[in-house]
Amino acid sequence: MKQMTFADAEYAGKRKQTRKELFLIEMDRVVPWKGL
Repeated sequence: MKQMTFADAEYAGKRKQTRKELFLIEMDRVVPWKGL
């Protein structure tokens, strides 16, 4: 499974989001992945 990108998050917003998707989007916002 690849890291969800912001574009993926935007696309996910076009349809009903699952709790997992919402969680991943939230994690994307709060965790500085590029800094790891």
